[in-house]
Amino acid sequence: MGLSKSEMISEIERLKKEKNAIVLVHNYQLPEVQEIADVLGDSLDLSRIARDTDKETIVFCGVKFMAETAKILSPNKRVLLPAKNAGCPMADTITHEQLQKFRDDHPGYKVVAYVNTTAETKTLTDVCCTSANAVSVVKNYPHDKLLFVPDRNLGKYIQERVPEKEMVIWDGACRVHDRITYDQVANAKEMYPNAIVLVHPETPKDVVAICDHALSTNQMVNFVKDSDNEEFIIVTETGMSYRMQEENPTKKFYDPTNPAVCINMKKTTLRHVYEALRDDKNEINLSQEVIDKSTACLDEMLKYV
Repeated sequence: MGLSKSEMISEIERLKKEKNAIVLVHNYQLPEVQEIADVLGDSLDLSRIARDTDKETIVFCGVKFMAETAKILSPNKRVLLPAKNAGCPMADTITHEQLQKFRDDHPGYKVVAYVNTTAETKTLTDVCCTSANAVSVVKNYPHDKLLFVPDRNLGKYIQERVPEKEMVIWDGACRVHDRITYDQVANAKEMYPNAIVLVHPETPKDVVAICDHALSTNQMVNFVKDSDNEEFIIVTETGMSYRMQEENPTKKFYDPTNPAVCINMKKTTLRHVYEALRDDKNEINLSQEVIDKSTACLDEMLKYV
């Protein structure tokens, strides 16, 4: 007979102390996983916390590229991905070989890669970016001819705001954000006219255009916390609305989608976290060469934000 939920939570707490571990949880994770987080946040902020913590074991509740980024920034720590098959279809839209050909076909261009890419892809990247700092990175990066991978929606968002740069944009997208439609958001705005509309820039251009603010997930959290408004339409993966409601119980949050669910983000369960800690399962291992080359593009990003 398996452990109950309360027993698993108690065991997770015990194992964290025994193994000097921290549980980092992305904003899109299941409620049961968010509830046991030592830290909730977006992928890069969580990786920085992984780098700066004195804990020896990082349990990263997210998808594989996030755990890889944590390993790149914390090469001497054990990084565990509780659900080993939690991938990212957008990150997988460009491989190391495809990016090499993309570079070869565009001599003189520098590669800007969204952090939502594999470690292998990052080894061919000149500078990385996040949804929060992408515009700043592209604007301040001292090259005018850029290849942007892999998200066409974020790429178009940047291009509109930094028109002076010449950008060739890879044709990838987040399956979840790319399916959110103009009509869904327009209908929600009509239904909740007093709500502020917050959107993730991974959504299509026409969706971003009718929202009030395009923000990363952590920027959304901070905006809502600081706002005097009482109603918000949250245009991103549904896990965000759960966190928002937990942290702002007197405010109202509306999801205009069906909802928008990332299946890969929902693969991690409480049991996965418990078993990963218990058995040191699904450790992320990267070669020193991959770590060194990937670190360079992340370090480069920090110069321009």
